[in-house]
Order: sequence, then structure tokens, then C-alpha cells
Amino acid sequence: MIEQTTVQPKVLLVGVSEKKTNDFEYAMDELKSLAEANMFFVVDSIQQNSESADRKTYVGKGKLIEIKEFCEYNEIDSIIFNDELTPSQTRNIEEVVNDVEIMDRTRLILDIFARRAQTKEAKLQVMISSLEYELPRLGGSYEALSRQGGSSTLRSRGGGETKLESDRRVIEAQIAKYRRELKKLVQERQTQRSKRKKSNTKTVALVGYTNVGKSTLMNALLEEDSDKKVYVEDMLFATLQTRVRRIEIADKKWCLLTDTVGFVDNLPHHLIKAFRSTLEEVKEADLLLHVIDSTSPHINHHKRVTLQTLQAIGVEDTPILEVYNKVDESNENYDESMKIAISAKTGYGIERLKKEITKLLYKDYNDYQLLIPYEMGNIVHMLSEQYETKILENREDGILLETSIPSTVANKYKIYITKTI
Repeated sequence: MIEQTTVQPKVLLVGVSEKKTNDFEYAMDELKSLAEANMFFVVDSIQQNSESADRKTYVGKGKLIEIKEFCEYNEIDSIIFNDELTPSQTRNIEEVVNDVEIMDRTRLILDIFARRAQTKEAKLQVMISSLEYELPRLGGSYEALSRQGGSSTLRSRGGGETKLESDRRVIEAQIAKYRRELKKLVQERQTQRSKRKKSNTKTVALVGYTNVGKSTLMNALLEEDSDKKVYVEDMLFATLQTRVRRIEIADKKWCLLTDTVGFVDNLPHHLIKAFRSTLEEVKEADLLLHVIDSTSPHINHHKRVTLQTLQAIGVEDTPILEVYNKVDESNENYDESMKIAISAKTGYGIERLKKEITKLLYKDYNDYQLLIPYEMGNIVHMLSEQYETKILENREDGILLETSIPSTVANKYKIYITKTI
């Protein structure tokens, strides 16, 4: 048994291995990682083999007695179930297993998000999601709840209301309040995106499973610009808030790079819904970099979950470039591969990645020669400042230059174009 080095809540993991699924062991390993990310000490795990989870107690009454005895003997503080429990399952389990906190996978992920949230927007999103999760889990039956007096502050009608009704109303009011606050922040973000679109700023979003190295990749693309580098830690969901940085991917070719929350299997729908405003950055991006951990034995599973989550938030036609990270730790040889293989940690493959990003983002750019009259020197200045431009010759009739510009700019100054390269 693993030694407990610090005082942490002791937890037992419980899962149902259904015959129709073949990734149960991986799901339980991931549940263990999630528990450890929430500062729990995992004592052990218990598995129930079944066609499906028991509708009343998730594992069946016999297995539940076994779990109860294990918890008593090992002084377990919490039991974490690998799936989202229904309110009735939770109540039935609590009736058998006393004095132990009952937690499901959804609640665990929500708690991790609550720990990690730092910005006001992230905190509001987590609070909304948590309250929506709690709403159907309030109390027991109406009959079992005591009646409370019907003061005018609670309800204008007489007769009082149940505690359940009162609690539900309070939570719904909190959700509405947090949504109003979040809406203001979302509008600010939408205004920022509108300004970017008007300025024709290219945007790239990093997406992928949690802890695959997205933030490390962002720092690698920022190179020596340490003031812009983002927080990196080897843990699940280290990034919750969206971070946007401006990077130069080629000479006079820039883009805004967005680092977003990582995805995970069975990400609670409450969270997807609450974080939809943050994930709008992904939906509106010109290009998605799908970062993949090349060392993981579950690459296909991670890819499938990521694509399913992107579909859930409404991403449809955005180009996706797969980027295989951590190749310095991988056993596979990527040297002759057509895949984009990098090591964000060592810098391997970063230049090739930049070239691929440039190719995809700037495919509407072409190289031209222009002859600009001397009296139109402001055009030369603008092209030199904003685009990759080289002055070839100062002629009697003007300045001959070579530049790489988008079709919209080329159309604007087409009278000065002497040659398309």
C-alpha cells in the first residue's frame, strides 16, 4: 500500500466495469489522477463487474455492504464513484454507508475547477456549474421536510413553503445573478473579438486533452518573451482561464494565440455549458492546434474526446492541425513522419510548426512587386511596418519593392502592382 506522506483526506475509488466497455482500467486510472489533483490520498479502488450500473445503488446492495466494511476498517473519509450518480443513488448509498462523504466523478471535477479558478470569469462559470449540479440534489421528499412560515419576504402567498422549495428558489436566484455578472464579462470578450476581426488579426487556439502540454507549447512559441509566458504545472486542469498572447510566427506575420481549458472524458455538461463563453475563443479561431501527448497509450481515446467536445461547443468548419508533443520522451520515430512532431520542452520542431501555422493562416497572401510613386511614401511606410517588405530599387519614377500581402490589400493598391511573384 502507498504511504501517506501528508495529512490528506483518505478516499476509496469505486467503479462499475460494464461488459460493453473496454477502457474501464484507464477510466479508473484517470479517476485516481483526478482525485490526487484534488489533494486526496487514494487508499484503494473497488470494482464491480456488471452488465450496467445498478439503478438504485450503482454497485448493488451486496457490494455496497462490502464498501461500507472497507470504509470502516480503513477510516475512509470519502468515496468517489467513477460515474455521475443520480440524486436517488446518492441518497440510497448514504443510507448504507454512514459518516462518509459520497462524491461522484462530476462533483470531483467541479471541485478541481473550483480550486483552480483564479479569474472572476472562471470563478463565476464554476459557481454556476456547481449550483446547477446541486439543484436536483436538494433534500429528500417534500413530506420529510419541515414546513416553515410564509413570511412576505419569502412568498407573497400565505401558507408557507417547504424548505426544499425555499432552497431551490435561493439557488435559482444565485444562478440568475451569476449569469448576469458573467454576461457582462462575455460582452467585453465579444467586443474584443469584434475588434480583432475588424483589424483582420489572425487567431489560433490550443485545444486538447488536459495535461498534454498546451501551456508549455504556448511558452515555446513565445520564445524569449518571458513577460508574456504563462503558468505551467504538471497537473490536470492547471489552466482554466483563457490566456491570449500575440506571437510572431514569421517575419511581419503575427497571430493571437489562445490557451484554453483542457478536456477530459465525461466532462460534466454543466461545465461545458458554463464555460461556453470562454470556449467561444476556440469556436471563433481561424485555426485550432490540437495538441496530443505522443507518449500516451490512449492517444486515440484522447483525440476522440477532444473532437467530441469541440463538436459539443459548436466547432464545425475550423481547420485543425494535429501537433504531437513530448516526442523527446516517445518511443516512436517521428523523423520520417508527415505528422507535426514537437517537444515543447526542448524546442524540437517548433520552427516547423511555425511554418505550418503560417502556411495555413496566410494562405490568402501572395508576393507582389509594386512601384510606388515618391509622393505616396505613406504606402511604403505602411507596407514596411505591417507586412514582409523589401525595397528593391529607388527608380526615377518611384520606389520598387517586393511585399507579401493579402488579396484585400493587393486589390486596394492594384494600380501600383507591376508583377505577381
